[in-house]
Amino acid sequence: MKLISWNVNGLRAVVKKDFVKTFEELDADIFSIQETKLQEGQIDLDLSGYHQYFFYAKRKGYSGTAVFTKEEPLNVHQGLGIDEFDDEGRTLTLEFKDFYLINSYTPNSQQKLKRLDYRMRYDDALREYMQKLSVDKPVILCGDLNVAHEEIDIKNDKTNHKNPGFSDEERAKFTELLNSGFIDTFRTLHPDDVKYSWWSYRFNARKNNAGWRIDYFVLSDNGKKMLKAADIHTDIYGSDHCPIELDLDI
Repeated sequence: MKLISWNVNGLRAVVKKDFVKTFEELDADIFSIQETKLQEGQIDLDLSGYHQYFFYAKRKGYSGTAVFTKEEPLNVHQGLGIDEFDDEGRTLTLEFKDFYLINSYTPNSQQKLKRLDYRMRYDDALREYMQKLSVDKPVILCGDLNVAHEEIDIKNDKTNHKNPGFSDEERAKFTELLNSGFIDTFRTLHPDDVKYSWWSYRFNARKNNAGWRIDYFVLSDNGKKMLKAADIHTDIYGSDHCPIELDLDI
């Protein structure tokens, strides 16, 4: 089973940049996207053979998540049950026979970490939610988690230390998540590989590969036997992020 996750930085914008062609070429069983930046009725996607599920932010043109899946899920759940996060359309859960899939667009803590407290509360709520679900069956978390975990995950670690996405607090929360019974699938399979999933639009960052790995597939320990392969599609454009892939043996 192939899973893809991609922060498209505006679904309507990326559709104008061959999104559907890329979608068809990747041929994922489950395709999760973040930062849809739209409301209900603002797009009509023809994705033959896929069920489509959206979770919109209340604020127009902001945030939002979606999942497109060949197999119809047993259940679909929007949010974490906490208004301050759910109003931004950040978390979408699909239950399948063998696992739960959680698609997350984790809040950016913003310049000078002015939204760090909000971000920390989200991380805690998401981790607790994942732990509860994992008692029942394996949990897969995918999405833009807005943190480069280790120095290997960011091009310029020293100059970015304490910046949003590479603060000690955010990195510690990701460590806490992993220590609570989860693995970073790409780093588990590729402990020494340097690949990024996001590049700033400034300073020719993508051309110079001055990037960050902030997009992840995280898997609960009770699902490790399913883990087959993980990759980052750095050759696919259309957003400031690139798609990431997880392959499962189910």
